[in-house]
Amino acid sequence: MAAEPISAVDQFSKAAQGYLKNVFDFLGLPVDPELIRSMQAAPDAAKLAALHARYVEEHAALLRAVPANAGTPPGLQGDRVDRRFSSPEWRADPWFDYLQRIYLINSEFVADCVDALDVDVHAKRRLRFMTRQFADATSPANFVATNPEALKLALDTKGESLARGIRQLIEDVHRGRISTTDESQFEVGRNIAATEGAVVYQNELMQLIQYKPLTETVFKRPLVMIPPCINKFYILDLQPENSLVRFALQQGHSVFMVSWRNVTEDQAHLTWDDYVEMGVLKALEVVRAVSGAEKVNALGFCVGGTLLGVALAVAAARGDSGVVSATFLASMLDFSDTGEIGLFIDEPSVALREATIGGGGIVPGRDLALVFSALRANDLVWPYVVNNYLKGKSPGAFDLLYWNADSTGLPGPMYCWYVRNTYLENNLREPARTSVLGTPVDLGKVAVPAYVLATREDHIVPWRTAYQTTHLIGGETRFVLGASGHVAGVVNPASRNKRSFWAGGGLLGSADDWLAGAAENPGSWWTDWSDWLGRFGGGRVKARARLGSAKFKPGEPAPGSYVRHRSA
Repeated sequence: MAAEPISAVDQFSKAAQGYLKNVFDFLGLPVDPELIRSMQAAPDAAKLAALHARYVEEHAALLRAVPANAGTPPGLQGDRVDRRFSSPEWRADPWFDYLQRIYLINSEFVADCVDALDVDVHAKRRLRFMTRQFADATSPANFVATNPEALKLALDTKGESLARGIRQLIEDVHRGRISTTDESQFEVGRNIAATEGAVVYQNELMQLIQYKPLTETVFKRPLVMIPPCINKFYILDLQPENSLVRFALQQGHSVFMVSWRNVTEDQAHLTWDDYVEMGVLKALEVVRAVSGAEKVNALGFCVGGTLLGVALAVAAARGDSGVVSATFLASMLDFSDTGEIGLFIDEPSVALREATIGGGGIVPGRDLALVFSALRANDLVWPYVVNNYLKGKSPGAFDLLYWNADSTGLPGPMYCWYVRNTYLENNLREPARTSVLGTPVDLGKVAVPAYVLATREDHIVPWRTAYQTTHLIGGETRFVLGASGHVAGVVNPASRNKRSFWAGGGLLGSADDWLAGAAENPGSWWTDWSDWLGRFGGGRVKARARLGSAKFKPGEPAPGSYVRHRSA
């Protein structure tokens, strides 16, 4: 009996499964059996036929137009030029012009085929991510032989550019990461994290820094900053002109900063409870003691905001009302939509982590940094591969990228609790669904006024998810949406008067309802936040000349020693 013919749809399904396996292998990830099984569902045959017909026609049209295309702008995606192919070299030669155009056609076709698959939304989002990663990695711009800019430079320099690139590649292999900035231009404590102050308390998890006032009078109630524990604190204290710490000091706030430790094996046992108690709650306690204020203002950024929200819920349950206002910068308390970070967090992966490091161990900061870079590979990975290795050029000096490369490890038990209770199970949004320090967490009991900032292009904390904080906590909230992304949207100095922010929408409906009613304001959200925070300062008093107190004496100068420990 003759074998039944295989339909075009079946052929596509098998080819798609094989392609997916290649993508997973390329990225060093195990193939998800559930995802493979979900792809057994055939794509819409009519849609696939239309895609194939369009694909063939685009190929044919491109071949017919090769001579005419030379000299016209390459890399067209709608009305936008792909910056990978924006240099004149890509359009000066018909071969390279054809190469980049056919790459874009192929990439678009693969993405459209994924969209045509009849799979659930989560599986489709994972497939989109993986195929985009593979497409980005296989761009002709990423290889010497198919990059006319690199080839021309090699000819012009008689091969010296390639020799420099090889040397830089070897150096980065030893470093364990791709160089994205000229690190020789920065030094912690000299031109970044250089705001004057002193460490007034430390334990095995954090150092608490008190900064020297910059005004003759200060608000009675100090400001305590809780930065993300997966990065160094100085994202909030870069250079003087873009330091949020310095800005707050100039407005008359007494500023304290938590500097998380870059953990070693000695801290590999620490838990999420430890970060809440020894980190956030202890910092708030010490700041009240040092300042003599009954109440303080608190700010949390990213994971620091999640820690702050949980700590405030625990404090509220204990009857501790020592915080008068809270600021949440690009933070999540509701994890219903975590963007692409959450695509590969599932029960098997979390269970594996718990089995290996849940009882003790370390998640290296380098691994975490790699994940975040992969989310924006065309911004944070491949441009530096091309610049550093193919062209032999050194990266420029950029303080944000210096900070981005200065990663911090996390204790395994802490990391496992965090991933399970937030990304996987989203337990914080439901009252008493999880407990911290033996206390059921109910964010609705956090009744302090809150300033909630999200950023519109944030790929780590989607702004609509950050908006949900306004519906979780029990106090009056002000929601503000800044322009740009997770870091650049937060570090947007008022003095530069760049970008814009949206504010003033109603908070009863959805995030999109809020945006429809919000007004766009030019400049930085910093000034808006400063006006809001001043309402909770408790009036002004003369600034104290000395840091610390009789019990908490100032020790080593800011920025302290914990922040100087870099991962190997």
